[in-house]
Amino acid sequence: MRYRVLLALILGLFPTTFLWAAPVQRSFSDWQVTCNNQNFCVARNTGAHFGLVMTLGRSAGAHTDAALRIDLGGREPPSAKEPPLAPRLKLDNTSLTLAADRWQITPWHLMTAHAATITAFLQTIQDAQAISLRDGKGTISLVGLKAALLFIDAQQKRVGSETAWIKKGDDPPLSVPPAPALKEVALVNPTPTPLTHEELNDLLDYGNWRMNNSQCSLDPGRREVRVMALTDDKALLIIDCEAGAYNTVDLAWLVSREKPFASHPVRLRLPFTPANGSNDLELMNASFDEKRRELTTLAKGRGLTDCGVMTRWRFNGQRFNLVRYAEEPNCDSWHGPDAWPTLWVTR
Repeated sequence: MRYRVLLALILGLFPTTFLWAAPVQRSFSDWQVTCNNQNFCVARNTGAHFGLVMTLGRSAGAHTDAALRIDLGGREPPSAKEPPLAPRLKLDNTSLTLAADRWQITPWHLMTAHAATITAFLQTIQDAQAISLRDGKGTISLVGLKAALLFIDAQQKRVGSETAWIKKGDDPPLSVPPAPALKEVALVNPTPTPLTHEELNDLLDYGNWRMNNSQCSLDPGRREVRVMALTDDKALLIIDCEAGAYNTVDLAWLVSREKPFASHPVRLRLPFTPANGSNDLELMNASFDEKRRELTTLAKGRGLTDCGVMTRWRFNGQRFNLVRYAEEPNCDSWHGPDAWPTLWVTR
């Protein structure tokens, strides 16, 4: 009993050392905010931007670590004939001038990590309607930006402090809680003994048996069995089961590498509840990254792969644990899976 009381006292004194932040993703009119399990938040404009996007990221804690960038392009780079971005920026109907000594300026990319410059810039634009391009279609709608900034302040518990972007106060920077400790998922058996030719053939035969005895609607001619060495005594077996226009649902098993084969299904369970309300994740377009030793899934929102959910999982000897979860709900041709905002990260 004494130890439980002591533990409760410690947790009360240092909550952010032991607890992770609940990931969250919200939309505020034309702005989307994503905050991960370390309370790192990123916001960007969405909708009909025609390839002109402002992205704002900020870390948790007393330090004012933030970055703001304005980019022209998207998944496809601008035409080589596209004129430079900076001289053409307008705030509503007025020219928007950037201090060259505080911004990194290239033809189609503008970036600053200078805290005072970011704060001043946000104060300048937060009550306007849009940043647009002279002689161009690109538009950054500012509708919802102020609400997005206030949400980030609230999520990082900055409201009332000197570091807040909206509703500043007199509380010192050290009043802002630090980022929660980063979880670690250890890599078990990073260089397993490769499958022998005999092991591979036997496991493929077992996989075909599994495939033929599973309730899968995918045409047998399109099904594929994949086998990978996971550890020195376990293999990962993946089969294609269902298919849609651009997604394939897979089934997977952990299988012993010696006969008689023993197996049990791979079930992926998220350590947080995403927007769809389910902690159980379907294996969609699953693959195994041999270099990272991670199981990956990719649920495409559409064939262009500019929106959806991408995850990475690491095997701890018993089950797969989540190491990265990225989600982009807006299908606006801005970026691919590797750049989608993350809700969960680990070491």
